[in-house]
Amino acid sequence: MEASIIADPVEFRRRAAKLLADEARHNLMLGITGTLLSEPAVYPDYRLFLVEDRGEPVAAASITHPHNLVLADSRDPAAITELVRLVAGSGARIPGATGNRPTIEGFVAEWSRLTGQQGRAALGMGVYALRVPANVPTPAGRPRLAVPSDENSVVDWIVAFSAEALPHEQASREDITAMARRRMRGVGPAAIWLWEADSGYPVAMSGHGSPTGTGIRISLVYTPPEQRGRGYATALVSAQSAWLLDNGYQFCFLFTDLANPTSNAIYERIGYERVATAASYTFAVTSLSRAT
Repeated sequence: MEASIIADPVEFRRRAAKLLADEARHNLMLGITGTLLSEPAVYPDYRLFLVEDRGEPVAAASITHPHNLVLADSRDPAAITELVRLVAGSGARIPGATGNRPTIEGFVAEWSRLTGQQGRAALGMGVYALRVPANVPTPAGRPRLAVPSDENSVVDWIVAFSAEALPHEQASREDITAMARRRMRGVGPAAIWLWEADSGYPVAMSGHGSPTGTGIRISLVYTPPEQRGRGYATALVSAQSAWLLDNGYQFCFLFTDLANPTSNAIYERIGYERVATAASYTFAVTSLSRAT
C-alpha cells in the first residue's frame, strides 16, 4: 500500500474519486474539499491524506485546522493502519476524528494503540439524505434568506447552536461572525435562512453550504428555546430543502444527534432517510513529529 499527503485538492478528489463515490456517505469530506477549491481562504491550514492499493483508493482523511480529522469509509482494515501511521507521522494537530461506522472505531482503536492517546466518544450522529421532500404543516410566517442586518441575531444563534450541539468543537465568536458574514453576503454557494413569524421577527434559523457535486448539506438548524415546539424549524428546513432541490441539487444532506430522537423524527417527517451512522471522538490535542 502507498500512503500519501496530497497538497492539491483537485488531485486528491481525482485520486480518491472511487472511494468517495457515495456522496451521501461522504458529504462531509466532499463538502470540505469542495470549499478548499471554491473558497480557499476559509480553510488556509489543511492536509489531505490518501492510502492506495495498486492505484486504487482504500482509505482517506482530511483535516482543516482546528477541526476534527474527517475520515472516508475504508475499504480494507489494513489500510486504516497505514492511514494512522501517515496522519501520526505528519505532525498535524489532531484534536479528534469524525467518520462513519465502522471505519471510525477502527481508526480510533489503531490511533490509541499507536500514539497512546485514548479516544473519547463525543457524539453519535445519523447521516441523512433527501431526494423528495414530504409535505409538512406550515406554521404562521414565511422563510427568507438572512441578510447583513440580521447579523447580531444570526451570530448569537450560531454561538448558541454550537454550544448546544457541538460543545466538543467550539469555534470562536470571531470565526463564527466571519462565516455568517460570508453566507449573508452571498459569498460562495452557502447561505443562512430564517423563518420569520407574522410579527416580522425571525424565530428559527437554518443554513446550507459545502456542496458535494450533486448535493449540498443543511446545517445550523436552531430555534431559540422560547420558540420551540411550534414547527418553525421543521417548516424552514422543509422549505429550504425544497428550494435547493428545485434549483439544481439532486440531494440535500444533514447530520443529526442520535441522542436527540425528536430532531431525528422531525427530519424523517420532512423526507430525510438515514444513509449511515457516524461518530465523533476527541483526543488530547498534540503535535506528533513521527509515528512511534
